Amino acid sequence: QLQLVESGGGLVQPGGSLRLSCTASGSTYDYFAIGWFRQAPGKEREGVSCISKSEQSTNYADFVKGRFTISRDNAKNTVYLQMNDLESEDTAVYFCAAGWCSLNKADYDYWGHGTQVTVSS
Repeated sequence: QLQLVESGGGLVQPGGSLRLSCTASGSTYDYFAIGWFRQAPGKEREGVSCISKSEQSTNYADFVKGRFTISRDNAKNTVYLQMNDLESEDTAVYFCAAGWCSLNKADYDYWGHGTQVTVSS
């Protein structure tokens, strides 16, 4: 069983930055790609980014390209999402998940409980 815990969310002004962390526990962490998703009130959960288990492959949704960067430190069982130039539209609960690297939530087997990101002045 794999457990995922997100952290690093908070309130930030437009144009600001946050770094989210997703820390995994469980011996099978290295077997999985890790993805980040987000869900705003009244909207579907959408894929933001993912990184393969070997770190050789990453994928980003068009709406975050050039602003967000995903990385992973397998020695720490942690995946990071660096978010720069944040916009009010980025306000959402952010979730990490373990599975296959894609932006489709159906490709993931394990989910964290999420961390709130609010972008507001």
